[in-house]
Amino acid sequence: MTMDRPWYKHYPEDIPRTIEYDKKPLYQFLQETAERVPDKKALNFMGKEMTFREILTEAKKLANYLQKLGLKKGDRVASMLPNTPQAVVTYYGTLMAGGIVVQVNPLYTERELAYQMKDSGAKFIVCLDILLPRVSKVKEETDLEHIIVTRIADYLPFPKNLIYPFIQKREYNIVVKVEETDDTHVWKNVIANSPAEYQEVEIDPEEDLALLQYTGGTTGLPKGVMLTHYNLVANVQMAKAWISKAERDKEVVLGVLPFFHVYGMTTVMNLSIMYGAKMILLPRFDAGQVLKTIQKHKPTLFPGAPTIYIGLLNHPDFEKYDLSSIKACISGSASLPLEVQEQFEKRTNGKIVEGYGLTESSPVTHANPIWGRRVNGSIGIPWPDTDAKIVKNGTLEEVPVGEIGEIAVKGPQVMKGYWNNPEATEEVLKDGWLLTGDMGKMDEDGYFYVVDRKKDVIIAGGFNIYPREIEEVLFEHPDIVEAAVIGVPDDYRGETVKAVIVPKPGAKLDEKQLDEYCRKHLAAFKVPRIYEFREELPKSVIGKVLKRQLVEEAIEQMKKEATS
Repeated sequence: MTMDRPWYKHYPEDIPRTIEYDKKPLYQFLQETAERVPDKKALNFMGKEMTFREILTEAKKLANYLQKLGLKKGDRVASMLPNTPQAVVTYYGTLMAGGIVVQVNPLYTERELAYQMKDSGAKFIVCLDILLPRVSKVKEETDLEHIIVTRIADYLPFPKNLIYPFIQKREYNIVVKVEETDDTHVWKNVIANSPAEYQEVEIDPEEDLALLQYTGGTTGLPKGVMLTHYNLVANVQMAKAWISKAERDKEVVLGVLPFFHVYGMTTVMNLSIMYGAKMILLPRFDAGQVLKTIQKHKPTLFPGAPTIYIGLLNHPDFEKYDLSSIKACISGSASLPLEVQEQFEKRTNGKIVEGYGLTESSPVTHANPIWGRRVNGSIGIPWPDTDAKIVKNGTLEEVPVGEIGEIAVKGPQVMKGYWNNPEATEEVLKDGWLLTGDMGKMDEDGYFYVVDRKKDVIIAGGFNIYPREIEEVLFEHPDIVEAAVIGVPDDYRGETVKAVIVPKPGAKLDEKQLDEYCRKHLAAFKVPRIYEFREELPKSVIGKVLKRQLVEEAIEQMKKEATS
């Protein structure tokens, strides 16, 4: 990469432009940390604590058991778990055994699970007991040979471990009795009875896959992104460089982002394991629980998404909690509103900056400097060894500074390609560059801005309309908590702009008010023609608004109205 990129002048002095990346298997970070600080607490899960040595020992035991079941190098092992100690052990144990991890969202329906298992060809799966009926139903139509079943209670301290099964029954109305069979294995027995020796497998970090991470499927069927050990090692070492003021073995990281999503996996799990930081694991986002956890466990680093920070700010007891331990937050998955950034920083004394990435890049490529010049509304500047440019749609031809085009990125964190999908790979990987599918622009200082997803751009009456611009205007309205803007079919304009609004509790909003407000801040062709008010927006597990679902619902509603 040429060293004359405009963003380099905004690199704080303590962040390198280039890094010497470790060419080693990803799991080696766990081995090295466990050797350096074996008795240091690695995680806290609802009161249960484990040291780095204990995590390594259990990962070795799982590797041994998987190999005993017949796992060969390159076999896929699915992990269908929330943020729990088992999720960490499964991830590293699979890699040590020579397997490839396939992360599965525990909320997946049978149809979604069956698709992912068939596409990945996974032979093994580790899941929670309450998910066993779902897994069992799809097993016959997939390559799954072995199911390892664990319970939340397996890692809870006394007396929570005794109480939890009753809570689970009340919450999910399900009790699953797991019996050891030839193809169903009980996690507790696996860990209790397996030796901590396994057959070491030779890994080529740059060629061998560590992870098959499926895209969110927000556009079409999910695709399996092939990430190598080197991709993931590079991205986590970039993250360490970016959080330059963090201290090895001293940080505490809040794990609200799910590890089955690449963002939580890199910025919480892999970073903590490499850096000797303690993880505080939360199996799901609950604003009240997160606030209590911050006050009690005093995390210093808190990677998240705007919806997480918004959820905390809007909690009725937000002001009652001490959040001053937080030093730094990198926010991803959606644009970070200025109001949210300012309010959160005021309460924590820490820094919160917007970043950017995608599954295909392990995931982070850009962020605003945490302790340097940050630009509101910008995703920041490229990370070390990461090149980026704005190109004409579907090509690598650069557009002039300030003009809108597609964001293209290049760097050691960029995927090998899509699993069993050479056509889709060819569409997005060109000469080492990844075409992201996001429309954006770059300013003269090298700061990048996402204007919108290429597929979300609304074309109304011949105009290109970028929903994000309208959403930012709506977000500034004092009575709006959240807003999503979509294009819906229109006989005259081709598409028309619809805004789906979540008002603040008790606020009285109507279409007329919002129309007047938008006309003050937007050109007439960008003003929404349709407004819908809801209590909440449909979201993915990391808080990304599911716009495709909103479009489908809008089309369905229009059909009903047309026939009534």
